[in-house]
Amino acid sequence: FFFPRLIFGTLYPAYYSYKAVKSKDIKEYVKWMMYWIIFALFTTAETFTDIFLCWFPFYYELKIAFVAWLLSPYTKGSSLLYRKFVHPTLSSKEKEIDDCLIQAKDRSYDALVHFGKRGLNVAATAAVMAASKGQGALSERLRSFSMQDLSTIRGDSSSTVPPSVTVRTSSKQSHPKPSRSASEGTGSSGK
Repeated sequence: FFFPRLIFGTLYPAYYSYKAVKSKDIKEYVKWMMYWIIFALFTTAETFTDIFLCWFPFYYELKIAFVAWLLSPYTKGSSLLYRKFVHPTLSSKEKEIDDCLIQAKDRSYDALVHFGKRGLNVAATAAVMAASKGQGALSERLRSFSMQDLSTIRGDSSSTVPPSVTVRTSSKQSHPKPSRSASEGTGSSGK
C-alpha cells in the first residue's frame, strides 16, 4: 500500500498543488487545500485503523480506492467530505480548538523554560564540582583518559599496566609527579 499511496496520495496532489500555486488559480488553490485537509485527517485516522482493521479482507485495497475517490475530478471526494463534514465541524469547534492550541503552546513554553533552567542548574553544579576538585585533579583525570585512549588506538596489548594507572598511582603518593614527557616515556618504554 505504501508505494501507490505515495504516488497517488502524495506526489500527484503535490505536483498539482504546485501547478495551482504557479498559475495562481483560486479555484485550484481551494480544491487542493480541501484535498490536503482531508488527506491529513485520513492519515491521522489511518494510524489507528491500521492497528485494528489490518486483518480485514481487502483493507489496503479499500484504502487505495478511497485515495483515488478523493482525487477523482468526477467524484470530487475531497471536496464533498470537506463541505459536508469537515467545514461544519471545524466551524462550530473553531473557538475551542484555538483555545486548546493557545494553552498547549503556553504550556509547552513553560515546560521548555522549566527544563532549560534545570539543565542549566545541572551544568552549573557539574562545573562548580569540577572546579572545586581543582584543576590539577581534572587535568590528571583527562591526561589519564587520553593516554589510555592513545594506547588503545596504538593497539598496545603487550603492556600489562596501562599508563593511566601509573599516572594515578604516582599522583596519590607523596612523591613529586613526573612530568608529562617522563610519564609518556615510561608508557612507551614498556613496548
